[in-house]
Amino acid sequence: MASQFAFKTPDFDKMPDGLIPAIVQDANTRRVLMLGYMNQEALQQTQETGLATFFSRSRQRLWTKGETSGNTLQVVDILLDCDQDSLLVLANPDGPVCHTGADTCWQQKNQASGFLHTLENLIQERKKWPVQGSYTNKLLSAGTPKIAQKVGEEAVEVVIEALGQDRDLFLNECADLLYHFLVLLQAKVIQLEEVEEVLRSRHSGTPNT
Repeated sequence: MASQFAFKTPDFDKMPDGLIPAIVQDANTRRVLMLGYMNQEALQQTQETGLATFFSRSRQRLWTKGETSGNTLQVVDILLDCDQDSLLVLANPDGPVCHTGADTCWQQKNQASGFLHTLENLIQERKKWPVQGSYTNKLLSAGTPKIAQKVGEEAVEVVIEALGQDRDLFLNECADLLYHFLVLLQAKVIQLEEVEEVLRSRHSGTPNT
């Protein structure tokens, strides 16, 4: 199978035993999840399968993350550093990454900085693993037109409260609007980061923003 990740070949000869460090980062939260080592064969298998595969120094063989636990790492992109001797693997984890059961090998919660990203992750989890009685799942099941309608209704409520004097009501309507907007993004399979990037590109070099 042809590789779906194209970049210049790492210089495996620079490192002892032909192993280069591969830092795994969550593609959405940007949390660093783990550090593994890849040789040329492990990298090739990762590129071909889309599942993060490493070389185990203790077992002296290739191992695909999650081959026993089921907690795989679905690779989104692979970046090579400037010295061509280390890799940054952007991936979506399917469950905890550390063998201890923690989200990361540094015992950190795999959460993005900023609560909007944390909420986005929660909505993603509800989409992947529905919870009975969940309002988020009820919205997602209703489909994009219904969710879009709710966003419109909440936007109108924000406008109405903006014209009033009740600060708490205005804040609550703003919160409702942001929540339903995040659900709409998930329904459209769009990440909040993509919207941020559009804003960032508009702001870059534009003094009149």
